[in-house]
Amino acid sequence: MSSATSDENHHESITPSASQGQKNDPLHRIRTAGSISIPPELFEQLYLSPQNRVKGELRQTFGNPTPLGNTPLSMVMMGWQGAGGLDAANVGSMVFLGGLLLILGAVGEWILGNTYPATVFGIFGGFWFSFGATLEPSFNAYGAYSPDPSDPAKGMNAIFFATFGFFLIAVLIILIILGIASIRTNICFFSLFALFIPAVGCLTGSFFSLAQGNAVSATRLQHVGAGLLLAASLIGFYIFIALVLASVDFPIVIPLGDLSTVIKGAKDKIEARNNPGTA
Repeated sequence: MSSATSDENHHESITPSASQGQKNDPLHRIRTAGSISIPPELFEQLYLSPQNRVKGELRQTFGNPTPLGNTPLSMVMMGWQGAGGLDAANVGSMVFLGGLLLILGAVGEWILGNTYPATVFGIFGGFWFSFGATLEPSFNAYGAYSPDPSDPAKGMNAIFFATFGFFLIAVLIILIILGIASIRTNICFFSLFALFIPAVGCLTGSFFSLAQGNAVSATRLQHVGAGLLLAASLIGFYIFIALVLASVDFPIVIPLGDLSTVIKGAKDKIEARNNPGTA
């Protein structure tokens, strides 16, 4: 075997025979980084998805796009410091911080081959774009409806509230499906959906109550839903901190409660049946 070939093989993997100088060489570490196997727990923490098999070395080429996007909607809906309405004052943050960053995160996860987080971020990004566009005056979504003359008690635009409520029902169905799939990720991510689902359910009921002219019930449901969203936001910030620290190889690892190795996937079960000795 030639000396060049031997040197190439040496740089393809980290071996015990490597000298201390080679181990400390930055170029050596870069060349060998692609051969390091990421443990399932760390992979799931970095990408919010069970480890999957994809071709190529995109994960060594692209950065992790996971820790992107958030919004103060829950605080506004709680009515803190006199805030209120449909959060129209935050249309910019919904579109750019909520919608745009989450869509970019979805594209990044799609490039890396992480289907589940790409779907989650894409749907949430689309939701914030849709919600922001609904509140944007130039779209005239709210103003296109006129008051119900037959029942003044319903107030302005009862049809708008009822129509928008069905949009939230569709979002609720999607959240339930994503929540079921999140059982294979981690405890924190699963807890997010466990809070999001009843929160969106309460907000849906709030819109339908407004459509029926029941302002008291609508306000009560809004506050309950906002409280659940606030709790979800705190978990979201916890995940955000964990992902950011992991992305810079911080010496303190914040656990997310990995479930990908606890709840076995279909392929793992098939492999265990075919190879009982390795289970």
